[in-house]
Amino acid sequence: MGRRTASETQLKPDPRYNDLVVARFINCLMYDGKKTASTRVVYDCFDIIQAKLAKETNPEAPKEAIQVFQLAIENVKPFVEVRSKRIGGANYQVPMQVNKKRQQSLAFRWIIDACRGERGRPMGQRLADELYAAAQGEGKAMQTRDQTHRMAEANRAFAHFAN
Repeated sequence: MGRRTASETQLKPDPRYNDLVVARFINCLMYDGKKTASTRVVYDCFDIIQAKLAKETNPEAPKEAIQVFQLAIENVKPFVEVRSKRIGGANYQVPMQVNKKRQQSLAFRWIIDACRGERGRPMGQRLADELYAAAQGEGKAMQTRDQTHRMAEANRAFAHFAN
């Protein structure tokens, strides 16, 4: 049903971690086709997280920055969202399952928006703080996800319209 683009097949893993998810995240962060700038921001962010992890005393804490990134993305991914649906002249907010691809892109968007909403510090630092917080189930992006889940929960009565 969905549109197919070549971007999926053309996406090269990022140079440092050889990870497709990181590469996609770098692309989502990019402004005006300035990939080197967004790559630098993401790697600076990972370096900051790595420095934070070095100070971490909790034995259960992840050891690598990339693990913090993956955990943050997993935590922020929404399982349900509300979609507006017009039924018999009335608009209902219908809770629906979110597919894998959309879960990932929403998680990226929420994390990046949370960082861009802040001002006054370099983007790498803001991103590091947001990812670190999200990995622990906190932060603005997690609030957005929880709000989305609450909306879906509140509108569960209309779930039978989902099809």
